[in-house]
Amino acid sequence: MSTGQTAGRPKKVLVTGGAGYVGGVVAAHLLEAGHRVTVLDDLSTGFLAGVPRGAEFVEGRIQDAGKVLDSTYDAVLHFAASSQVGESVVVPEKYWRNNVAGTLELLAAMRDSGVRTLVFSSTAATYGEPVAIPITEDAPTAPTNPYGASKLAVDHMITSECAAHGLSAVSLRYFNVAGAYGGHGERHDPESHLIPLVLQVAQGRRAAVSVFGDDYPTPDGTCLRDYIHVADLAEAHLLALDKAPRGEHLICNLGNGNGFSVREVIEAARRVTGHPIPATDEPRRAGDPAVLVASAERAKERLGWRPSRTDLAEIIRDAWNFAQSLAQEDGR
Repeated sequence: MSTGQTAGRPKKVLVTGGAGYVGGVVAAHLLEAGHRVTVLDDLSTGFLAGVPRGAEFVEGRIQDAGKVLDSTYDAVLHFAASSQVGESVVVPEKYWRNNVAGTLELLAAMRDSGVRTLVFSSTAATYGEPVAIPITEDAPTAPTNPYGASKLAVDHMITSECAAHGLSAVSLRYFNVAGAYGGHGERHDPESHLIPLVLQVAQGRRAAVSVFGDDYPTPDGTCLRDYIHVADLAEAHLLALDKAPRGEHLICNLGNGNGFSVREVIEAARRVTGHPIPATDEPRRAGDPAVLVASAERAKERLGWRPSRTDLAEIIRDAWNFAQSLAQEDGR
């Protein structure tokens, strides 16, 4: 899909969490497609530099959406959430407050202002341990941590809102997002995602990357994961904005369609960066499934979405270019 043109008339949209990694890339795509964008972000994990040029910026929490939304808005794209799995286990109340209670306030603000379209950035963590691969939307939802549980609670909340109040909504569930787009990429602190961690080793910022478990039932013994390019993800959100079913809640998984193992990611990064990237074998982490790959068939059928950046080397190359640009800015 080209994001140079927008389907129908340009829309005025609120992007919550639009200073973050995924929200910022989606906001950039929305602007390129001719939409008017307001970003609402409290900058607790996002960066002002992540807000694309041309977007109006309002600093605030999701609970402040009522101060921004009015009848001139057409839709909300919702990315504002706490999203660290490990932290959610230690401080679950933060996830219920931010993700669940915050979204409840957002839905109330949407009702009050008459904004009737929502695209929600959900997560495939709602499924928990998969019973079958690839994971479809009909799979049991049994999240294994408060982060996934909070996102599932929001999905239930949205379903109720659609049934009771006529909201038109799409929830997009996905696993690992990677790559960069238009100067927007991952800059989490602390970093917990594999590809940026591997690239930090290539930059000399980290001595080695840890491989947790090498005896899984996969071709090379390491965990297999579904990686999706952030630009492909953004295009799915724009399609969802245009194709949200009237008065209904559509849930779609997004994925590359293929899994890549931890060792495959490390080896691809070695080729892309030209650096050796030492790896150390560590024991398995509790709760790490061997394979996580999502089926995107429903997104293809209902949204017309097709990922076009499925090559692992391309994904890593875009992430590497962004990491190098950040290092130059920081003088490293």
